[in-house]
Amino acid sequence: MKTDVALKACADYEPARVKEAVASLISLMGGLDKFVTRGDAVLVKPNMLAPAPPERAVTTHPAVVRAVAELVLDAGGKPFIADSPAIPGFAITAKQTGLGEVAKALGIPIFDLKDSTEFKAGEKRIFRMLELSRHALDADRIINLPKFKTHAQMYLTAGVKNTFGCVVGSRKAQWHFKAGTDRIFFARMLVEVYHAVDPDLTILDSIVAMEGDGPGTGGTPRQIGLLAAAADAVALDRTMLDIAGGDPDNFFTLCAAADVGVGETDPSRIRVLGDGAERFRQRNFHFPKTGKIMVGPKVLQRFIINHLTAKPVEDRSKCTLCNKCVEICPTEIIAAKDGRLAFNYDKCIRCFCCVEVCPEGAMKPVTPLLLKIVS
Repeated sequence: MKTDVALKACADYEPARVKEAVASLISLMGGLDKFVTRGDAVLVKPNMLAPAPPERAVTTHPAVVRAVAELVLDAGGKPFIADSPAIPGFAITAKQTGLGEVAKALGIPIFDLKDSTEFKAGEKRIFRMLELSRHALDADRIINLPKFKTHAQMYLTAGVKNTFGCVVGSRKAQWHFKAGTDRIFFARMLVEVYHAVDPDLTILDSIVAMEGDGPGTGGTPRQIGLLAAAADAVALDRTMLDIAGGDPDNFFTLCAAADVGVGETDPSRIRVLGDGAERFRQRNFHFPKTGKIMVGPKVLQRFIINHLTAKPVEDRSKCTLCNKCVEICPTEIIAAKDGRLAFNYDKCIRCFCCVEVCPEGAMKPVTPLLLKIVS
């Protein structure tokens, strides 16, 4: 039996048009009563990465979040909007992204996922114990609302990666530190978080997506004009990879999902409903050029990291020394000195958290010359 992924064209974020497209997607997936019953507490989980306006394509557009929340209300559910941004200051993020206004207009709660609790993932998992938000685990239903973006560390961020927001903000940096430069290890953790959270439905916002040096303000908005939905976010991510024209071997969460047997990663076993994928196929979509992490003897690992992996570098013409990169860095290798940033690249784990949180888009992953030659 094939796994369903539904696609629907949507040219812009005009609220009525978005709601019609979302309703059509849900209908293709079997109707909202398949996912929400009257009285259910429903976590509407957008991407609230950073306090950026909707037009920057950093976060899930408020029109998509509003459409989903309204449909849940119409079905008798009790929606609440929540996420756990990496940058402290949830109220500012909610205001800048427009999601606070959505919650106010609909009279529904919006809050930071702060309360962390232990989740036993099972003996067969690498991460037998995960710390996740109690609010996410206690919700009757979860509707996952990712933004389709490039990601300097993970290649792309979509349905699976968005559930990382159910890890409480202060714990995110710890995971980056544990993962270090091993992207497959980090991707495996993301897949197991997704499997633990187990969203009932994922609706992806790629009306305006992001390419280039995402997922923060360093990326470039790109019009795709598409909303997509699936009960299986892995299958949705695989379909979106094909639409963007990406390399499956570089999409680390997809590789990890295939390794552990979570979700459907085989395109031949995915059935596309609604508008055909060919309609949205992208040409010259700009993916991040971070290079693959290589393994080998410890004596070679530092050389590999410094010369065969990208590293974060600030654009001094854009940097305002706001210190957000300094605060977020899990290994504390960034410091503000003499009016500019200083990096200890020998200890940099290439998690690119600094790229994610920079409000000016001043942090960029830069490809070393040797990696360019090898590539």
